Amino acid sequence: MEFQSSRRRFLAGLGAPAIAGFGAQQQPTMPMRTLGKTGLKVAVLGFGCMTTSDPAVITRAADAGINHFDTARSYQNGNNERMVGAALKGKRKQVILSSKSGATTKKEALAHLDTSLKELQTDYLDIWYLHNKNTPEEVTDELLEAQDEAKKAGKIRWAGVSTHFNMDKMLEHLVKRGRTDVVLTTYNFTMKPEIGRAIEMARKAGMGIVAMKVLAGGFARIRRGDRLYGVNPDALTNTLKQEGAMSAAIRWALKNQSVDTAIVCMTDFDQLEENLRAAAQPYTSADEKLLAAQLASIRPLYCSMCGECGGVCAKGAPVSDTLRILTYAEGYGNFALARERFLELPEDARAVRCRDCASCTVQCPNGVDVRGRLIRAQELLA
Repeated sequence: MEFQSSRRRFLAGLGAPAIAGFGAQQQPTMPMRTLGKTGLKVAVLGFGCMTTSDPAVITRAADAGINHFDTARSYQNGNNERMVGAALKGKRKQVILSSKSGATTKKEALAHLDTSLKELQTDYLDIWYLHNKNTPEEVTDELLEAQDEAKKAGKIRWAGVSTHFNMDKMLEHLVKRGRTDVVLTTYNFTMKPEIGRAIEMARKAGMGIVAMKVLAGGFARIRRGDRLYGVNPDALTNTLKQEGAMSAAIRWALKNQSVDTAIVCMTDFDQLEENLRAAAQPYTSADEKLLAAQLASIRPLYCSMCGECGGVCAKGAPVSDTLRILTYAEGYGNFALARERFLELPEDARAVRCRDCASCTVQCPNGVDVRGRLIRAQELLA
């Protein structure tokens, strides 16, 4: 079995001090950066645990030099935190641990935090995020008070906000509010330059910057030939295959020195090894050419969550959220996660059927086939 074979190859190198796949003479150094005003020293490659189900991959990542691990109360119905806690048991002092709450009230948020601490088997979080806040109005005084209270109680060290779209506007707002230590923001090679400039502005203000979604939906993983729920893998491979694009995408995000670390979802040892290599190498002109070709391939498919469309169509379909959820299935090959997130959308939003519309009220300035992608999501996940 291919997975077992790759697992054995990877485990064979556990006793060596070099990063997986490198001999002792070739060992690259994992670059470290300072996470804004927190002073925390983070490896440039962080571990996004959302799609991980094998705790051994997380444990190995910590042994290989990754020191930042990110999860959330909502991931895998809470089971992700439990798995991460078990994987990192005995390593708490050497890692930076973050989790998130999507709560809308102070009471609910603090209850989420207590559960997170219990499941992660720790007394505190290094970073606690208000999760998926995409408009200034969603970052309420009540939720900020919850973070202040958690800090005073010693349950968190630093307060964060995660934002999936409207990133430039949200970064500007959070800097002005001055109550957020770390921002977890969508950032990848499909983004308009304004996002990069907003990140630089926030970092200059002392905010720690953690990048997510740096793989732009994970479409290059299709090259592994996953047979995805009725999609023709050969057609997807011919359209989207760009060998090395995943590594280039990681290096693209990290070439912005205002990005302190990028959390990347990794599900197996091969992905971990590939990403360790990517983070240890500089961005090159070859990467630039590769990503230009990749961008042309995924343009009709991938929503960069720029916020230009307002995120919702005239009939109430949540465009940005639905297309982000679709990437979990088509990009990362995780149908269960996509289905779970889709069912969390409001019932009236899930009831919209884009095939009933002759034309779409949302015209993406970046060339995404909005109607086609929404139809795909509704037929796959509804």
